[in-house]
Amino acid sequence: MMRLTLITTGAALGASPALAASGPFFSLGNSDFVVTIAFLLFIGVLIALKVPGTLAGMLDKRADGIKSELDEAQALREEAKTLLASYERKKKEVQEQADRIVAQAKVEAQEAAEAAKSDLEAAISRRVKAAEDQIASAEAGAVKEVRDRAIATAVDVAKELVAEGLTDAQRSDLIATSIGEVETKLH
Repeated sequence: MMRLTLITTGAALGASPALAASGPFFSLGNSDFVVTIAFLLFIGVLIALKVPGTLAGMLDKRADGIKSELDEAQALREEAKTLLASYERKKKEVQEQADRIVAQAKVEAQEAAEAAKSDLEAAISRRVKAAEDQIASAEAGAVKEVRDRAIATAVDVAKELVAEGLTDAQRSDLIATSIGEVETKLH
């Protein structure tokens, strides 16, 4: 088993690049030299076909495209900031206008309430005046009616007294007394 390990280790060491070159370096039998020549030829072909310039041009185009996109993004960002500031300013203006409208509505509501209160007081005053006028009219009508009845009663009494045959002096006294009683009852 030990021998197997040495053989495996030796095979692994034999495949390493340091142990692969066993002769002079500048010989076609040396694999390192051949690989180096192939690599240099590959690089030369790439240079001859201008692959590095093409790759650099493609990278420059890509860099320019990215720079262009970054510039566009920066411009869009600035525009967005401007729009945001504009909308915030408009929002503030609208809020101020709404506050003014609310304040004006409160003032108008207060004025309307005061106007309604004064209108109500005026209506109540008119109704009280109308009621007082109706009471005064009813009182005057009642006084007139009482006077008319008193006069009718006095006339009836006077007729009875005349019919009974009183003297003129007695009749005058009786009429004056009746009128005095009517006046005291009316007041």
